[in-house]
Amino acid sequence: MTTADPLRPLSGKVALVTGASRGIGAEIAMALAGAGAQVVLAARDGARLSEKVAAIASAGGSAVAMTADVGNEDSVKALLSRIRDRFSRLDVAVNNAAGGGRIPAPLAEWASEEFDSAVSVNLRGVFLCLKYEIELMLAGGNGGAIVNMSSTAGEQGVAGMSGYVASKFGVGGLTRVAALDYASEGIRVNAIAPGPILTERLAGAGQAARERVAAAVPLGRIGTTADIAAAALWLCSEQSSFVTGTVVAVDGGRLAGTPAFTTQANR
Repeated sequence: MTTADPLRPLSGKVALVTGASRGIGAEIAMALAGAGAQVVLAARDGARLSEKVAAIASAGGSAVAMTADVGNEDSVKALLSRIRDRFSRLDVAVNNAAGGGRIPAPLAEWASEEFDSAVSVNLRGVFLCLKYEIELMLAGGNGGAIVNMSSTAGEQGVAGMSGYVASKFGVGGLTRVAALDYASEGIRVNAIAPGPILTERLAGAGQAARERVAAAVPLGRIGTTADIAAAALWLCSEQSSFVTGTVVAVDGGRLAGTPAFTTQANR
């Protein structure tokens, strides 16, 4: 299927991006708006959302901010109701909101509340978003494209990160099940597994830390939020119309390497 304007492949579409107040989510929202979508930016931080909406408007895009907490079912349900009331449709969704990060520690040292927090946002939050996004897409009858944000930690174990890893592995499973459940309705569901990305947290870790991280990446650099946004835009557009139920690693080749290769890359 072709579009009237290949430079704006999402023209006329309504898109939702959760966790859009900063980092990867904000970059994805900017990319979708640049591709012609009317973008709803959702997160808990209303002030930061307003800043991102203003930045999109300055770049010639169209966006609105809607505060929401993906860990709360009533909040997610209300968010999708507001989108239905305002736009009467939803064509694209990127479920990027995440949480549950902590200083790495062996599994037995994780408090059960910390584990529950990671699962609540990273896994249950994705489930809730999928549930209500798919309901609205089905009501529209035009199919849709959904991208869930996983992690390379959802494809291989990472010592000390039991809650985060478990929740991100679950995202891959939910993605595949939703893709199978709704393929006949024209709704595609995929996930992205970012590797090391230069977000605010990594940027603040210092030059030495960034160099160590880059040395472990086969391509020899840390990824950018723009790298993830480009992958998300592709998965949301008709250019990926035969792609569903997959997890796309955007990691500079880290998952391709064996443990021995990774060890050598770190030397």
